Amino acid sequence: MDDLDLVRSACPVINDTGWAYYFVAETLAKGAELGFKGPQFYFAGRGGLLGDCDAGVVSAAFGYFNPDVVRRAWESARDVCAPRDAGRAHWQCCADLGRSKLGGVADLGAFVAAADAVNAAADPDGLALYAAFRGEPMVDDLPGRAMQLVAILREYRGSAHLVAVRAAGLTSKQAHFLKRPGDVKMFGWSEDDAPAMPADATERMARAERITDEIVLPAFAVLDGAGRRTLVDGVNAIRDALRAG
Repeated sequence: MDDLDLVRSACPVINDTGWAYYFVAETLAKGAELGFKGPQFYFAGRGGLLGDCDAGVVSAAFGYFNPDVVRRAWESARDVCAPRDAGRAHWQCCADLGRSKLGGVADLGAFVAAADAVNAAADPDGLALYAAFRGEPMVDDLPGRAMQLVAILREYRGSAHLVAVRAAGLTSKQAHFLKRPGDVKMFGWSEDDAPAMPADATERMARAERITDEIVLPAFAVLDGAGRRTLVDGVNAIRDALRAG
């Protein structure tokens, strides 16, 4: 498995799995305990590790969302709980999901070692949301840490992707309408918000995907052959354990 094979095998599963803690019942209950309503805990929690910043910073770090939606949720959530406190509570919800779902995953220690190596090798420059997550301590127990590592590696590639989208000559709004047209309403956009697209938009989107792979590839490349297989097998096993309920 070469470097690119590794990235293209592991990253889609990481992307589909690293957000699993956002909306489970336990996370929603923690948000309600803190006084949050609706989507406030998602925005205050995921964005909270950026600190007590303007909503525009959160919107830029998240990408894709309608900035007006981010601002409403972020500013109302700040009246409920300090952003860093919300972020740390949300991060613990990630670990708690791992503790409840991943204890039976085989070779979890080897997966954690491989994922830790990738995270340690990753360069956070220019990747604000990933840097915020990376700056927060992770738990020590294997199930909790495994889930946090999947989440943080998701933020790594997601942050890199926003940089790549801009390098390819697209806005994140254009990229969202191109890549995930069925989800635009969920991110606060209407059909009337559809942006004008360059004639070569599809080619630019493909270029953005290639640039994203190029940005994250050096971190994954630190793994040897056994580590690569462990990472891919481990993240697939984690996905299956989370789906098993």
